[in-house]
Amino acid sequence: MNLIIEPQFAARVPGYRAMLIEADVINAPTPPAQIEEMNRLADDIASRYQVADINSIPAIAATRRAYKACGKDPNRYRPSQEQMMRRIVRGLGLYYVNALVDAGNQLSLITGCSVGCFDADKIDGDTLTLGIGRDGEPYEGIGRGPLNIAGLPVFRDVTGGVGTPTSDNERTKISLATTRLVMTIHLFDPAIDPNHVVATATDIFTRHCGATNIRHKLYD
Repeated sequence: MNLIIEPQFAARVPGYRAMLIEADVINAPTPPAQIEEMNRLADDIASRYQVADINSIPAIAATRRAYKACGKDPNRYRPSQEQMMRRIVRGLGLYYVNALVDAGNQLSLITGCSVGCFDADKIDGDTLTLGIGRDGEPYEGIGRGPLNIAGLPVFRDVTGGVGTPTSDNERTKISLATTRLVMTIHLFDPAIDPNHVVATATDIFTRHCGATNIRHKLYD
């Protein structure tokens, strides 16, 4: 899989970097050990932050700035990692989907980055492009129905949008039958160490999803 960052996006979000990770994986219902690990992570987040603090976390603050630069109000269409942290701090707890999806959520909570996880066999073509959502562009958010992605950062394949930092697309979503993973990680914050992100992702997906043949590439 290749990634192209469109010039319009690069001009709006200078210094942007993206990490693209691919792997062969084994998906399953979220195992108890992973749930326990994520619950400990949630407890740690809840002990360190109030709701008002979340927007100031550097990686989240950088994501929100990128939304504004692209033309989207981050208070109306919150990035997914911000949504999760707000849920935790407000005492609503985490929800669990399956091992792969939850590994992506775990990585997002640890790094503060927006993480997209896609079934590689559902992606049309061998190239993703990162651009800005257009008015009226069709997009079916997972569990959200039609989503107005105008002004959102959006990854597209040949058919159309597959992922935004607010919600991934139903068309390319992970299922229990997924065996090949494509993962996109937005590095909006220039202080984020991509090597740490890759090492963390490798650890989580190897332990919980049996990831092998892991490949990664940084784009800027």
